[in-house]
Amino acid sequence: MLRELHIQNYAVIENLSLEFHAGLNLLSGETGSGKSILVDAFVLTLGGRASPEIIRTGAERASVTAVFTADGEPRDNGSRTARRPGTGALPWTAWFRANGLEGGEEPEVVLRREIHSSGRSRLLVNDQTVTAAAVRALARELVEVHSQGEHVALYQREAQLELLDQFAELEAAVEEVGRLFGNQSRLDRELASLSQSEQERLRAIDLLSFQVKEIEQARLEPGEDAQLEDEKRILSNLEKVRAAASTAFGQLYEDEGAACARLGVVERALEELARYDATFASYNEPLSGARAALDDLARALRDYLGKLDANPRRLDEIEDRLALIDRLKRKYGATIHDIVAYGRKTCEQLASLEHADQRRAQVGEELRQATAEYDRAAQTLSSERRTAARKFEKRVRDELAQVGMEKTRFEVHFASGTRGLRGTDEIELRISPNPGEETRPLEKIASGGELSRLMLALKTAAGIGRPGTSAGAVARLAPTFIFDEVDAGIGGRVAESVGQRLKRLARDAQVLCVTHLPQIACFADHHYYVEKFERNGRTVTAVRYLDTPKERAAELARMLSGSQITDAVLKHAAAMLKQASALS
Repeated sequence: MLRELHIQNYAVIENLSLEFHAGLNLLSGETGSGKSILVDAFVLTLGGRASPEIIRTGAERASVTAVFTADGEPRDNGSRTARRPGTGALPWTAWFRANGLEGGEEPEVVLRREIHSSGRSRLLVNDQTVTAAAVRALARELVEVHSQGEHVALYQREAQLELLDQFAELEAAVEEVGRLFGNQSRLDRELASLSQSEQERLRAIDLLSFQVKEIEQARLEPGEDAQLEDEKRILSNLEKVRAAASTAFGQLYEDEGAACARLGVVERALEELARYDATFASYNEPLSGARAALDDLARALRDYLGKLDANPRRLDEIEDRLALIDRLKRKYGATIHDIVAYGRKTCEQLASLEHADQRRAQVGEELRQATAEYDRAAQTLSSERRTAARKFEKRVRDELAQVGMEKTRFEVHFASGTRGLRGTDEIELRISPNPGEETRPLEKIASGGELSRLMLALKTAAGIGRPGTSAGAVARLAPTFIFDEVDAGIGGRVAESVGQRLKRLARDAQVLCVTHLPQIACFADHHYYVEKFERNGRTVTAVRYLDTPKERAAELARMLSGSQITDAVLKHAAAMLKQASALS
């Protein structure tokens, strides 16, 4: 859910910080006070278009920060806006992973947009710079904004199909169809590979046979290259190695005054001394050990010198072997382990090609069975969708009638598509707000108010389409909904009905709504008053949280009667709040 919104130097907003809550968050205020400006500023953090013209006069840059949290506040019914139902995953984890960013497991994500007077703009997610396209993809997981000119997620055909499937409780069937499609696709790819032309198959067999033979003939051993490099280094510097070993051996054993002989003299002298003074007896053992170690070293050097024979042929063999290994590394892998692994994989591919006829027949039969199984499941899914679509159409028309659009026609149009993860159906939600006009796709609707009310009806209908399900069931599409202009062109009973549906949607999902109507505002869980005033010769927009029933009643009274607020109007406003609370 959207927890915080911070705006600096955006249009008439100098410095503003807001904290939002679960449930229905309502923004009201005089016309032109800046309510829609708040929504426009928020949209910038979601990847919306930015222009330096929105920077407050005299400022170098504007910035907007939106803070989303994984868990919302507990509601009266004990639920809370949280992780994706049934998955335990945060809504943004996969996005962070796909974009190579850190912080995907954190319970908070911060979107920040900065616009500079030079025209430069940048988007940051948890202080990591990202592209606008990437942020828009993330935004679809977090929020839906319904306002004039804003992109609506349900314009996408896939989202429309997902909404219908959710209404009809077909998620399990869709998952099974997706599994069958994956199996069919795998077999189809394998058959295509096996069905390549005979000439190409023979060429591939020749190439793979050569590679396998080349790797097998090399008879590579793990770590062989490192051992050969060590041996090459010794043979290439044989004289220096022999001189160093001879010097060490002579100083230890052969030369006059050699260390081993002198230690023998010291050892015998200490033994004699210890006969008279026991203090030195303790040195005999470590001295004897040191002499034994030097003796071992001297013998090792003697044996080593005996093996150090000049062997130009061996050096040539080592260099040829290392050259072979290096050539194989350039062709098949960076290490001997990689080369051997490539050889094993090539053997498997070769065996598959050599037995292509048998495998082709086997895969072809498996593919026919998989296709038939997929077609049956997809046909059953399509039939269930079409049955559910008729119920969904009626439910949406009923909801539209309750929000002042009773003459609106709504239909789910089906078209046969190609096989896919979600079956073979393609749907398009179509609407006609005016009698006598043909239904058209949602994106063709011009009125922002009608569009917002339609989206409210769709969300509400999808949520209450089956017994025991609340409007919050649609929170998987977006845990936060923002409605601007939802009250355009309505009033009275219709406005009250819109308020009730917003309240119903907000039982589990978070809803932010900008309104001018008290019939809607009275249903708010949290009410914010937006005002514009002059300070130090500059226009400033501010927002005040109305946290007492008295303040809320006063704002509803203003919305009812304007500046002339009487006791009767205040009583009427208080009664509206009481009645709305009873209906909630």
